[in-house]
Amino acid sequence: MKTLTILFFIVLGYNANAQRYDYVQQGEFGITAGAAHYFGDLNTRAAINRPKPALGIFFRKQFGNYIGMRVSAHYAQLGYSDVYSKNDYQKTRNLSFNTNIWELAVQGDFNFFKFIPGDPEHLFTPYVTLGAGVFTYDPYAYIDGNKEFLRPLGTEGQLSGYQGRKPYSTMAFCIPLGVGVKYNISDKMNLSFEITQRFTNTDYIDDVSTTYAGSNAPGFTDALGKPTTAGLLQDRSYEVNPTNPLGVAGRQRGWSKQKDQYIIAEIGISMNIGTYRCPSAN
Repeated sequence: MKTLTILFFIVLGYNANAQRYDYVQQGEFGITAGAAHYFGDLNTRAAINRPKPALGIFFRKQFGNYIGMRVSAHYAQLGYSDVYSKNDYQKTRNLSFNTNIWELAVQGDFNFFKFIPGDPEHLFTPYVTLGAGVFTYDPYAYIDGNKEFLRPLGTEGQLSGYQGRKPYSTMAFCIPLGVGVKYNISDKMNLSFEITQRFTNTDYIDDVSTTYAGSNAPGFTDALGKPTTAGLLQDRSYEVNPTNPLGVAGRQRGWSKQKDQYIIAEIGISMNIGTYRCPSAN
């Protein structure tokens, strides 16, 4: 009887100790994969028909069950062409580009529902995210099968200082704004899906922004009067209509009042970082 009494109090003490602690999510470390898409002077109607791959990695620090702060890095490919447009002017303009994006951002996340890994009643939440970041880009195009980076060519007269234009930077700022959902599949692992738009402060992700500098601008012809690579890529309408190309100095080439944007839709998997603590009386 004495032995049973001792065992009873041992078990009671163990249960009381087990109830004294609660798992608390401190943060997450995860990876993502998905698709990116560009919007700008070559995709003026926000068509989503040419997605390209995107990969990411992130660390999120959790401040309670609702608010978190995230540091993330992304690699994405962007690209588009006037041949996809339904606008006749754009089809004749015949410009295209591709670029690699490397992005680093800090974002604040807000969960709509209480999110507690391991708690059957709080395994799922939608959330919103907002932040700020920097990214690099370097647009290029292909001509005669050769890859040509466009910024060093000054396709809008930047190298000759046409109308005071200067070469643009290959680094820009972005504001990520998005929504997502997150589901806890175990104490240590979560799945998520997120769509985030990047608003940027550059209009040159696609190397297109303002007006043509004209085929006779410095650097667009060689000593024999033949078009250089820069001259051929600043106005490719000659490939569509050789007798009446669009590239007249001052004619609209892009729309500088609207900055370029890109969006990333991604699926993520993350590992929880947590500790155990005494629960409150509530």
